[in-house]
Amino acid sequence: MTSRFRLALVLVLAAAPACRTGAPSAVPQPPARPPTGSATASAPFRAPEAIRWSRESAEHRALFLQVYRTATVHVEREAAGRAAGSGAVILDADETVIDNSLYQLERARDGKPFDAASWRAWCARREATPLPGAAAFLSRVRALGGRIAIVTNRTAAECPDTEAVFQAQGLAYDAMLCKPDAGPSDKNLRFESVARGTTPAGLPPLEVVAFVGDNIQDFPGQGQTLREKSDEAFAPFGARFFVLPNPMYGSWEKN
Repeated sequence: MTSRFRLALVLVLAAAPACRTGAPSAVPQPPARPPTGSATASAPFRAPEAIRWSRESAEHRALFLQVYRTATVHVEREAAGRAAGSGAVILDADETVIDNSLYQLERARDGKPFDAASWRAWCARREATPLPGAAAFLSRVRALGGRIAIVTNRTAAECPDTEAVFQAQGLAYDAMLCKPDAGPSDKNLRFESVARGTTPAGLPPLEVVAFVGDNIQDFPGQGQTLREKSDEAFAPFGARFFVLPNPMYGSWEKN
């Protein structure tokens, strides 16, 4: 091979493109545009924790059963040696005997607060259901010869629907004492009517042996100022007063 030919061969090889042994590199792409507001998927609804706890937690069910069992033991002890029909228990309705958490859930899902019109519509639907332990407690009181008064701040206009729920669900009661439509929400006068025998249901004077509720105002003479007092002021709770948990709403919200 002549020197001139060797030089030509070297120049040709040097000018040839290099051989690719791997896969071709990706073609560069422009950066993705962030989604516009209309294309962004809305976040799934998540109920407030208080509503979720009331509807879904094992603790909620356990507490209701625990309180109602404790109240049953108390009533059984009080009934011993007492004439049938001479004693009574007083209970609140909402979030004590019947569950309205579906209403709370629906309002939260719609992003709307409580209002009287939506509450009236909920009552008219008659979809509240018994809370754990409530039906068994009421049945036991009735079997022991006790009377049952429901003292609720559902209004007089809402009372027929409330009674219909109790009847449809087999919840025993002797008097349904609703708040007068234009009257005060204070329950103490209605508590006294049970003791004095002046209820519209015509019950005789009765000794009230137990109160059950989810609001501090479901107990005679009690209010949120009780929290400022010593532990001794809470002595009736677990003895004659039986309080149930309700983190969704209550008189505590105003403090």
